[in-house]
Amino acid sequence: MGLLRAGLCPGLTQDMVQLLRNHGIKTVVDLVSADLEEVAQKCGLSYKALVALRRVLLAQFSAFPFNGADLYEELKTSTAILSTSIGSLDKLLDSGLYTGEVTEIVGVPGSGKTQVCLCVAANVAHSLQQNVLYIDSNGGLTASRLLQLLQARTPDEEEQAGALQRIQVVRAFDIFQMLDVLQDLRGAVAQQVSHSSGTLKVVIVDSVTAVVSPLLGGQQREGMALMMQLAQELKTLARDLGVAVVVTNHMTRDRDSGKLKPAMGRSWSFVPSTRIVLAISEGAGTPGSQRTVCLTKSPRLPTGVQKMVDIETWGTLEQSPALQGDQI
Repeated sequence: MGLLRAGLCPGLTQDMVQLLRNHGIKTVVDLVSADLEEVAQKCGLSYKALVALRRVLLAQFSAFPFNGADLYEELKTSTAILSTSIGSLDKLLDSGLYTGEVTEIVGVPGSGKTQVCLCVAANVAHSLQQNVLYIDSNGGLTASRLLQLLQARTPDEEEQAGALQRIQVVRAFDIFQMLDVLQDLRGAVAQQVSHSSGTLKVVIVDSVTAVVSPLLGGQQREGMALMMQLAQELKTLARDLGVAVVVTNHMTRDRDSGKLKPAMGRSWSFVPSTRIVLAISEGAGTPGSQRTVCLTKSPRLPTGVQKMVDIETWGTLEQSPALQGDQI
């Protein structure tokens, strides 16, 4: 809390501030935690005036408590669950992507990360008729693949064109370009919310590793600071705009154990609310399209759950465990 000063609240005059300072009461905390009877006697001030002053200061500077019921009601009205259109993946995500949160998809090259992002974009744009911002930082997005996914959903060319118009693609090949895109989005959100084609519901970043990894390693402290600035932008964007943020991340080998682990270190691991890891299944007789999907971080479900999936079926309509875009 701040220093006491004249005009901080009604009734707090410069003479009163000076008297309080002379007796060691310099901040709001000092005053609200003091014995007011003792303060009144030492400073020669009115006890009733001090009680009224403390009441006003507490109202101005204290955090008002919320009970669990209030928080749950707010959650129900502000959070939506968006299906990925991949039924097996939706089950791992507790019915789909949650607005207000960052979901991370981790995997080695070729594991299917971009395929998941394209499926999400196609489903939200076509089935939910909401806008998607797709930030491509590694050149993985192709319009032809996106069109194929939409053609699997509808043979109507007008519907396909409408869905494509709802997917805005931005290419950002360094972290400064990406930060500019995210910051510009805040300024444009009012127009997007009122746009006739729907509201912005999903921001996809494919991938964060491509712009962050070149800045990390050695004594590059600025790289770590930029990474955390990007993390803050993504989390704030999800919370303030009520969108689901999806990011992709690569795998790297642990220096000591040699095992694969998500890139960008421990600091980044606190950024996503939910993390799933895609792994290419190996073994005799295993088709090349088989993937193991593992939930390694979730605020709602037990972690460590694994599922075997076939990425050749991704993009065809699967039965999802929840209604697409259903409110929780």
